[in-house]
Amino acid sequence: MPGLVLSLVCLSVHAQSTVPTPEIYTCIDAKGRKLTSDRPITDCSDREQKILNPSGTVKARVGPTLTARERLQLDAKNKTEQEERASKEEDRRRDRALLVRYPSPALHHKERAEALAQINLVKQAATSRVAELQAERTKLTDEMGFYKKDPSKAPQKLRQQLEEMSQTLAAQERFLAEQDVELKRVNGRFDEELSRLTPLWRMAGTVTLPAPTP
Repeated sequence: MPGLVLSLVCLSVHAQSTVPTPEIYTCIDAKGRKLTSDRPITDCSDREQKILNPSGTVKARVGPTLTARERLQLDAKNKTEQEERASKEEDRRRDRALLVRYPSPALHHKERAEALAQINLVKQAATSRVAELQAERTKLTDEMGFYKKDPSKAPQKLRQQLEEMSQTLAAQERFLAEQDVELKRVNGRFDEELSRLTPLWRMAGTVTLPAPTP
């Protein structure tokens, strides 16, 4: 019998412990009234509400309920802040990668010089080719001079050669212009990297910077 009584007492204590503690919501509404309820108070949806323990102490605080528009504004703000954090982290990652690739100004200057030298070699070859084509076109133009009074009498082959030569020269000139654009792009890339790397090198104790290649 004593064992049965003890079991019943334990069951009673367990049952009491599993009963959820009631929550008490309280707030001061827009009219200055103090309201209390066992659930969130509708009249205080625009202001903070306190959740009290049975003893009267504050268990938690609940912020005002947001309208649909306010929720959209908050979501947009959170998204903007998240994007800004991601952008800053990407900048830091890029800076670390740049510093690993170019631990000193000399290496960055060397790679810039090599990249520009390659483009200039291509430009020199293209310029030489343009000079050759212009010389060939001059010969064809001189031949065409014999038919100045009546160009229609010039041989079809001669006229075709002149047309093809003009097209080839135009293509070479466009290629040279593209190389000038590429030079500007490469220089711009190295300039942008240099602006990011300079403070990093200074932090690492590297302060001597070579003059940029024109």
